Amino acid sequence: MSIPLPRGPRPAAPSPASTALTFAWRAVLKFRHVPEQLFDLVMTPIMFTLLFTFIFGGALAGSSTAYLQWFIPGILVQTTVFNTVYSGMGLSTDLSKGLFDRFRSLPIWSLAPFAGLMAGDMLRHTIAGAIILGIGLGLGYRPEAGLSGILGSWLLLMAVGFGWGWIFIVLGLVLRTPMTVMTLGFAVLFPVTFASNIMVDPATMPGWLQAFVAVNPISSMTTAMRSLMAGTAALPEIGLALLSPALLTLALAPLVLWLYRRK
Repeated sequence: MSIPLPRGPRPAAPSPASTALTFAWRAVLKFRHVPEQLFDLVMTPIMFTLLFTFIFGGALAGSSTAYLQWFIPGILVQTTVFNTVYSGMGLSTDLSKGLFDRFRSLPIWSLAPFAGLMAGDMLRHTIAGAIILGIGLGLGYRPEAGLSGILGSWLLLMAVGFGWGWIFIVLGLVLRTPMTVMTLGFAVLFPVTFASNIMVDPATMPGWLQAFVAVNPISSMTTAMRSLMAGTAALPEIGLALLSPALLTLALAPLVLWLYRRK
C-alpha cells in the first residue's frame, strides 16, 4: 500500500544563521562526548605557564612575579594560536569518516560546518585563556587595566583565533590525516611563536633575529595584548595586531569554500 506524500508548500530552507548555530552546538557537544579532548586543552597551558614562570622567570626578570607581568599576555597569544591547530585536525577527522559528504548533500549554507568549527575554537580559546589567567592571578599577575583590559584582551584573542584558524582549516582540507595536520602545524608554529617577544625581550637576541621578531605578526599581537592589559593600548597598535587575522580571513575563507566544493 502506497503512502501519499503530504501536500503543501515546500518547507523553507534553513537560514545561514540557524545552520551555523546548529553546527556550533555540534562543536560544543564534542567536548561532552569526547572529554579526553579537554586534557590537552587544560594541561598544555598549565604546563607552559608553570614551567616558564618558575624555571626561566627568575633568570629573565629577577623574580617569577616580575616575569609574570611580561609573560602572561604572551602565553595567552601562544596558546590561542596553538589551539587553532585542532580545527584542522577535527576537520581532517570528519572528512576521513565521510561526514562532510553528508553535509555537502544537505540544503544548507556551504560554510555552516566551518562556522561550527570556529565556534568550537572560540570555546576552546576561552577555556584555555581562563585557565592561564586564573593561574597567573593566583601567582601574582595583576593587569593594571583591570576588568576592561581583560575583556579587551579576550576580544583580541577571539579575533586572533578566528583569523589564524583558517590556516589549519585549509590544511585539514588538503592533508590526508589529522596527525599530518598536527605535525606540520606545530612544525611551523613553534619557531614562529618562540622567535617573537612572547618569552623574552627581543633586545637580547642577535640582530638578524631581532629583524624577524620585529615583523613577526605574533609579536605585534603580543605587544597589543600587553598594552590592553596595562591600559595603554593605542588604536594603531591594536590595528597592527588585527592585520594578520583580517588578511588571513580575507585570503583563506574563499579558498576554504573552493577546496570544500572541489573535493
